[in-house]
Amino acid sequence: MSDDDVTLFGKLKNKLIDSKQKWAESGRLLTGKSAAHSQRLPPGQRQVENWPVLDLGIQPEIPTHAWRLFVDGEVETPTTWKWGEFTDLPKTTLTTDIHCVTAWSRYDNRWEGVSARDLLGIVKPKAAAQHVIFHSYDTYTTNVPLADFSADDVMLAWSWNGEAISREHGGPLRVVIPKLYFWKSAKWIKRIEFSVHDKPGFWEVRGYHNYGDPWLEQRYDDE
Repeated sequence: MSDDDVTLFGKLKNKLIDSKQKWAESGRLLTGKSAAHSQRLPPGQRQVENWPVLDLGIQPEIPTHAWRLFVDGEVETPTTWKWGEFTDLPKTTLTTDIHCVTAWSRYDNRWEGVSARDLLGIVKPKAAAQHVIFHSYDTYTTNVPLADFSADDVMLAWSWNGEAISREHGGPLRVVIPKLYFWKSAKWIKRIEFSVHDKPGFWEVRGYHNYGDPWLEQRYDDE
């Protein structure tokens, strides 16, 4: 296999995408409630023990010899990592809850990987950088404020509960941002772009909230 041997499995689930877009238009699952962040289960969520699989229909297979992470945009030190180079960076282990916009939450997920703060210390965002745009190997994109990416519980994870993150859940590497709905935690991460300007991603341009705070029930665009 060559360094370009990244393959895509499946095809876009257009019916699923259309139905979820209609959810946004109709406000499906909204309770109209909000809660303090100290409340563990956000409004409208139910706790699950399994880890549901949600994607656009494409699950890329990315051999670690072909994997690359590109970090660029408004940074002092644009960097490209190969797999071994990235996994040799200082490691962080965190346990967090996750909250999906489709109304499930899963408690006590143990992650291992590289903290966002360690990555930021290497690439050094410029003062003008205000937004972070994630680009995935399946062409998915999503956006978060730099201030949220900089939080102490945000990481780029390769391990979940002691095992390598499976392909269906975003392996070999995915983003984990526990305080936002989980569509913001991009799977199969390929590129992290630092930007002066916000760039709404796949779901954000299809009626989903640009920020996505579960405790404020920011499931959909309220404009």
